[in-house]
Amino acid sequence: MRRAVAASVAALLVAAAVLAQPMSRRASTIPALKTFPAFYNGQPVLLRAELRVEGQRASLASGEETIPAFIRSDVSGSGVLEVRGEVWDIGRMQPDDSRLTGKDLRSLLGVDPTLSWPRPGELIVVNVTSATPAGPLTAPSLRNVVLAPERYVEQRVTIQGQFRGRNLFGDQPQAPPGGDGRKEFVLRSADAALWVTGKVPKGRGFTFDISSRLDTRRWLEVSGVVKEDRGLVWIVAEQLAETSPEAEKVPERIVSSAPAVPPEVLFSAPTNDETDVPLNTKVRVQFSRDINTDTLKGNVRIGYSTAQATERGEPQAPSLSATLNYNRGTRVMDIVFDEPLERFRTIRVSLGEGVMGTDGQALKPYTLTFTLGGS
Repeated sequence: MRRAVAASVAALLVAAAVLAQPMSRRASTIPALKTFPAFYNGQPVLLRAELRVEGQRASLASGEETIPAFIRSDVSGSGVLEVRGEVWDIGRMQPDDSRLTGKDLRSLLGVDPTLSWPRPGELIVVNVTSATPAGPLTAPSLRNVVLAPERYVEQRVTIQGQFRGRNLFGDQPQAPPGGDGRKEFVLRSADAALWVTGKVPKGRGFTFDISSRLDTRRWLEVSGVVKEDRGLVWIVAEQLAETSPEAEKVPERIVSSAPAVPPEVLFSAPTNDETDVPLNTKVRVQFSRDINTDTLKGNVRIGYSTAQATERGEPQAPSLSATLNYNRGTRVMDIVFDEPLERFRTIRVSLGEGVMGTDGQALKPYTLTFTLGGS
C-alpha cells in the first residue's frame, strides 16, 4: 500500500513539474511543419535553414524544401542560419487576427483576403523573430540529427537523451510508420526530440515503462540507424544503455501563450452531411495527432438518427453496432459496420472529449452525420 501511494505521489510530482515548465522552442524541419501544420500551429520553433528574400517576399529554404516567412527589418543573414520564429497556419487564423495587422498578405504571400481565405493546412508561414549563423554539424547529437536529418539519414549514430515514454508529453505529432507500439519511445535533449524504435527500453540494470512518467527523468544512450520520412525523424535502435544527464545547452526558455495542442479530426469519409452514401460504406476518420486507442472504447458513439426515427413514428431508432480499427501509422480510425445498413437512414458518429491523444490531451469533440442511399 505504501509503495502504491509513493508511486502515485511521484507521478503527480513529475506531472506538476512538467506543467510548471515554460514552453521551449521545438527544433524541427521545414517538411515537419508542412506535414503536421495542426501540431505546430502557434508553436515557437527553431529551424536550420537559409533565408531568401526576393522583393517583398521572404522564405526559408533547406535543400529543395521551402516555406514562406514573415521577417522584421532587423532580421537578416546569409548562408545556413539557426532561425527562430513561430509557426502560423494562416487558414486557422481569422482575417482580422491582430497578428496579421500591418501585413499586406497580397504582396507578402500572394493571398488576396478579399477573394478567398486559405483552408487549414494550405498556407503555412514562419513568423521569424531572429536568425543567427548556424554552427557546423560535427559529431552527431540528438539536436543535430533533428535539425538536419538529411545529413545523418541511413547512418549509424550514438546519441543521448531524456526518456519521454511513448510520447507522453506530446513532443511528436505521431509515431513513425510501421512500428511496434511496445518498441517505440521518445528521447529529448534541450529543444529537440525524436523517436526511437525497434527495442523495448530495457537493458543491463534498467527497465523503463513507456506508458508511465515515473521514468521520464532518466536518460538513455542509443546507438542505431537514423531514418526520416515526411517530417518524422527516428532512430532504429541497435543498442541501449542508461546514462547520466548530459549538461544541456538549453536555448532560451519562452513563456508562450500557445496552449498544448489537442488532437482534432482532419478528414472523414463520408464527409459531414453527405447524402446518398452507399450501403456498403465504412467510415474513415483521420486525426491530427496520435490517439490513445484505450480511450476510444465508450467514447465513440454510433447510431441511426433518433430524430429521424421520431419523424417516422418509430418508438426508437434501430440498433446499430460496429467495429473500430485504428492505424497508428496513418492516424486513421476505420468504423466497419457489423450488419447490413438500412436504406435511406441517417447515421450519426460522435467522438467525445474522452478520446485522448497519447500525451493525454482531449480530442476536440467531433460529430459526423451522413445519409444512406438506396443501394
